[in-house]
Amino acid sequence: MVRVLALLSVILAVVTACGGSAEQRTAEDPDTAGHVIADAPADNLDQALRDAASSARTMTYASRNGVNDAVSHVTGSVFVPKGTPPPEGFPIVALGHRNTGTAPECAASLSPDLLGEAATVVALLDAGYVVTVPDYQGLGKPAKPDEYDFHPYLDSTTSGFTMIDAVRAARNLVPNTSTSWAALGAQEGGQAAWAANELADNYGNDLKLVAAASLAPMAQFTGLADAAMAGTLNADQKLVYVAYLAALKNEYYYDFELDDYRRGAAEQNWDALLNCGDVAQRRALADKIAPQDLRPASPAALQTLRGYLQKTNLPQGPTQAPMYVIYGGQDSVIPAAWTDQAIADACQMGDVMQIAFWPDKGREQIDPVAALGWLTDRMKSLPSANDCPSFTAGHKP
Repeated sequence: MVRVLALLSVILAVVTACGGSAEQRTAEDPDTAGHVIADAPADNLDQALRDAASSARTMTYASRNGVNDAVSHVTGSVFVPKGTPPPEGFPIVALGHRNTGTAPECAASLSPDLLGEAATVVALLDAGYVVTVPDYQGLGKPAKPDEYDFHPYLDSTTSGFTMIDAVRAARNLVPNTSTSWAALGAQEGGQAAWAANELADNYGNDLKLVAAASLAPMAQFTGLADAAMAGTLNADQKLVYVAYLAALKNEYYYDFELDDYRRGAAEQNWDALLNCGDVAQRRALADKIAPQDLRPASPAALQTLRGYLQKTNLPQGPTQAPMYVIYGGQDSVIPAAWTDQAIADACQMGDVMQIAFWPDKGREQIDPVAALGWLTDRMKSLPSANDCPSFTAGHKP
């Protein structure tokens, strides 16, 4: 319902704004979705990125917040491949980066290697795609900050808006681009790609989403609440859980009682647990958190948390384009059974999904570049396999 209300309030604005050319739209209203507020050459990039791109720029662009429907200003990067664009223009891939942290300095655009996404960007450029890498709302240093300046971590509607608007912004920056695009991402980026696919039919209807690849996605994670209550969260899950609680407090400041969910070592190390510094150091801090330090204070608090999780879990609705989901059996944050449930729910909604389960792989071993061949086939209008019938019959690929 939250996503439906957010969509209803923005669709009219988006559709109205899409009546003219990109130049006309952005000149008329700086809050138009995808309007580029500022851009500059990307400095201090890894040499591999410099060699692969004919142009690399950072940008601040207008998007929407999925929590309160406010206009938000998001940062990101845009890379243009070398060579001559095809007659219809370069297709675009929006790459959602993996979990990095929730502080402003945790933005991919502030990192020379895009916080580990450089190899995927190079592969996409070599394949002939314009690539845009959104930082997600609240990360980075927007040229025009707004009041809602924190990262609504794992709010799927916000991340979906962010990804779609990054494509609009890329088209405003790069003249020779097509309306055809694909969504790609792993972990938090996998959630963003999946959410963008759900939202594209309405919010992104001025563009043509061809395919979405969601790897090790943060999809169905209501189990975090029950694991916190049972005291069974592992260190990686604790880091995700803490970041999610912090985001809820920012999003629903007067309604969400943070101290119902944290105490002891969790409260004492709260800020250190949220930064994007040394992952091993953050895991060590998480290991020191006793089960009772993150346990919901009461059954009512547990039920409240479940409600918030359900608002942003995936799936929220049917998708528009075929989707490729790759997930592992050794994922330390999202157990395979949780992803199984998300896929089953999506299949029941009529989604077209190609599914790959890698039983011996963890989340860090599932790289977005694994989906490149599948995306390219979809861009060639080749049909995707649909594994939903066999999956719902109990036959995991």
